[in-house]
Amino acid sequence: MPTIKDIADLAGVSRGTVDRVLNHRGSVNPQTAKKILEIADKLNYKPNRAGLVLAAQKKNIRLGVILFGKGNPFFDDVVKSIRQKEEELACYHCRILLKWTDVDVDEQLAAIDELLAEGVSGIAISPANDPRLAERINELADRDIPVVTLNTDITGCRRLAFVGSNYYQTGATAAGLMRLMAGHNRAPIHVGIISGSYKILCHTERIEGFKNAILKDDRFHIEDTIVNDEDDSVSYERTLHLLQEHPGINALYFAASGISGGCKAALDTGRARDMTIITYDAVPSTCRLLEEDVISATICQQPEVQGRLPLEILFNYLAAGEGPKTDVNYTTVDIRIKENLRAD
Repeated sequence: MPTIKDIADLAGVSRGTVDRVLNHRGSVNPQTAKKILEIADKLNYKPNRAGLVLAAQKKNIRLGVILFGKGNPFFDDVVKSIRQKEEELACYHCRILLKWTDVDVDEQLAAIDELLAEGVSGIAISPANDPRLAERINELADRDIPVVTLNTDITGCRRLAFVGSNYYQTGATAAGLMRLMAGHNRAPIHVGIISGSYKILCHTERIEGFKNAILKDDRFHIEDTIVNDEDDSVSYERTLHLLQEHPGINALYFAASGISGGCKAALDTGRARDMTIITYDAVPSTCRLLEEDVISATICQQPEVQGRLPLEILFNYLAAGEGPKTDVNYTTVDIRIKENLRAD
């Protein structure tokens, strides 16, 4: 079994330098680090797990989590999974520090600063898709402070990994569900799209996937796209206005939360029972609307995985020097209708 000494001899460096590279401690010349990692990979070097566990206990690793959507039942399930993982990691003296923000770049940047001041070594974040935040994540990468994005991703940055749905695919899935529910009926499908925020990549990707999936089906007509700020009161008012402005709408696609308020608007117009309504997640209010035949289908995204896996990736990286097997970790596309709602 190859050792750190073997790698050091082949690389022509000290064992301390190899240790710093493999365990992401301190600064090493990038070319030297690359050479060491290549040798370690060629030798199929595996660190001593027992030693790593002991080292992790001595490090007292702190991991930060930044989420938006406080009060959203979906994120309640994410947090429940985070707390369960925190209990598992407690034996390694690892602590989890959680911050809530709005979908606001300045708030998220401030939350990062707060977590760094509290001594975190890695951060999991549901980010706004903004260049300033991407730049900050790149700065953290330069300092070897890993960042894992969860639930939604961000472009233009060197985050360590992403955990969440393939949002483009789930948008296309929503379109496919509408097509299947229309059957062979050639009647037009007039769609109203309700998004949460243009600042959230997962919302925009869901809509893009939906739109591209219906390009060759001339039955589909998108009447309008509105934003509800993922707030039920706002969703009610804006969906009501949408339906009043477009009386021909016979299908609604909710690309974010605010579903309960939007469906109430559809019910108050008396048109909900004649619509195809596709949503996301199986939170209690959505389940109730499925059981009442208001919502046609909902697409779930495994909140328990989104809470647990980012912390596993960060801990393994910091404690054992193990990078993720892939930088993109998609959750399962899980379609629920009334008949399989309680499949768990």
